[in-house]
Amino acid sequence: MPEPKSAFDATYPCDFYEPAELFEPDQMYTIPEIGRLLQGLEPDAEVDPDTEAVLVDWAVPWVLVYAEDMVVAEPLSEDGPGYYGLATEGGSDSDIDSDATPVDESA
Repeated sequence: MPEPKSAFDATYPCDFYEPAELFEPDQMYTIPEIGRLLQGLEPDAEVDPDTEAVLVDWAVPWVLVYAEDMVVAEPLSEDGPGYYGLATEGGSDSDIDSDATPVDESA
């Protein structure tokens, strides 16, 4: 349920890190690790399941907003998570076939 602003002692700007500020250029991160980084924690910090759920809720839209600045990698195992990292100057670090059909994002 919405609350009036007057119910809060203070409000703050909604300012998030950009990927270049958050990621090590040679590392790839899972969504939960990104959530931890967004909160100033180490990627492997122990958090309880409820906190983990909140961190993931914050990380998913952040990844969508900054997708142009990032690359994604397949999971390392069939049941593992995907990984995200900082895109390099030349774009994707991918070895994907250049004959692949591009996705039409304007549709």
